[in-house]
Amino acid sequence: MNEKILKKEYSKKISDLQKHNQAYYDKSDPLITDAEYDNLKKEIIYLEKKYDFLKTKGSPSLLVGFRPSKNFKKIKHKVPMLSLSNAFDKSDLINFEKRIINYLDKKNDFQIEYSAEPKIDGISASLNYKEGKFIMGLSRGDGKEGEDITENLKTIRDIPKKILQKNFPKEIDIRGEVFIKNSDFKELSKKFANPRNAASGSLRQKNPDETKKIPLKFIAYTFGYEKNMKIKSQTEYLKNLSKWGFKTNPLNKKIKGINNLIENYESVEKKRDTLDFDIDGIVYKVNDLELQRRLGNVANAPRWAIAHKFSANSAVSKIEKIEIQIGRTGALTPVAKIKPINVGGVVVSNATLHNEEEIIRKDIRIGDTVVIERAGDVIPHVVSVDLDKRKDSSKKFIFPIKCPCGFETIKEFNLVTKKFDAVRRCPDRGFDCDKMAKERIKHFISKEALNIEGLGKKIVENFWNLNLIKLPQDIFKLDFSKIEALEGWGRQSAANLKYSIDLKKTISLEKFIYSLGIRHIGLENAKLI
Repeated sequence: MNEKILKKEYSKKISDLQKHNQAYYDKSDPLITDAEYDNLKKEIIYLEKKYDFLKTKGSPSLLVGFRPSKNFKKIKHKVPMLSLSNAFDKSDLINFEKRIINYLDKKNDFQIEYSAEPKIDGISASLNYKEGKFIMGLSRGDGKEGEDITENLKTIRDIPKKILQKNFPKEIDIRGEVFIKNSDFKELSKKFANPRNAASGSLRQKNPDETKKIPLKFIAYTFGYEKNMKIKSQTEYLKNLSKWGFKTNPLNKKIKGINNLIENYESVEKKRDTLDFDIDGIVYKVNDLELQRRLGNVANAPRWAIAHKFSANSAVSKIEKIEIQIGRTGALTPVAKIKPINVGGVVVSNATLHNEEEIIRKDIRIGDTVVIERAGDVIPHVVSVDLDKRKDSSKKFIFPIKCPCGFETIKEFNLVTKKFDAVRRCPDRGFDCDKMAKERIKHFISKEALNIEGLGKKIVENFWNLNLIKLPQDIFKLDFSKIEALEGWGRQSAANLKYSIDLKKTISLEKFIYSLGIRHIGLENAKLI
């Protein structure tokens, strides 16, 4: 592969990563699963290792989190809040320990003692104490700078405002996770997608009185900056946290040996569904704090800690219906309408079936009992079918050959793979396909494109149904006298929309190219044209 193509591929992956970082850290609304995010990072790091000339400032090996929100004051962490490397199986743990032993120049029979701590799926926070008094609280931010969310953190009862114990350090940053119990989340489920979103949204409230209404919890697990702390191990630190008035995870354990780590991992994973809070893995930390200091950090992660991720959250449900959705590029995506089921703290009623080939490969049918997986995130999919529960009257699902607009769908031949694509597409290249046309217009006004304030997807849908918009250019020819007469509108709201549209009559060339929704032309490629 030539250098130019490699750089394009790498830039695209970096751009995607930044987009997903923003969605996860800044908006608390992830677009992809944890597994997909981890794979994207792996792909980028693999390319960087293979081709030295690729690494940029956007590399996941250099970055932590996302830049802090503009809604809060930015403050620099005295000690950076780093991310963690991930382990997914026993071999990853063995290699992790080998690297530690080699770095410390120890013999292979050297026994490392670990603090094994379940990883709560919440929002990281750093609490600064001076002379025993809670002074300031920061979010993770980008790891170097965080948001000053002190007033919101003060509303959390689990966070001591003053600590009187004699052995409490003169100054220390206590770090931990803000979260919401699953039992408390039930009353919030109509407002938020999941407990993590609820915790994040609450901490970003401008009014602390609103945050106070949310039952936030805080579990402490580490420290950043410290002065005069006379503690020798992580487990000793955790014990002291409890004495100082902080909540710690009751499932924390001190463990030696990889096999014992695995045994504990499997034990906790079995208990996972019975816990009143979401956990997505176990963090292993070298217990000896002096060894931690010797080991130090690599780029954006400590050498002395790793997160052992759990397998994806899953549940069993029944397919009631299969619908075909048409995207702006004409792709036909099958979606299973399932009997609503709670998966990982979120009520799921839709699951993607990806494409026609996936349905054939797994022989997915209407009425099937299936395993639904969320992989800890927001995109549920069908993992497998329980054939034992399939009725004799069950019929194979026939994927439609025609688009609802009447066009015969096609599978394009991929010149790279020398195979036909798995995805069926409507061949319409204009605006004759109504479903494609609507999605194209929604893309045209999306945040990364024209980003017209007050004109969202639902309004586009409504204007389309009322024949006010049929083509992207119709947005600039809207009859605002008709709009102000619509239900929910008025003279002022129509005038505000007109003003927002007028502002977008002049935009950058790259945004305009991107807004056209040309296949394979994302924001980064649009900049190159």
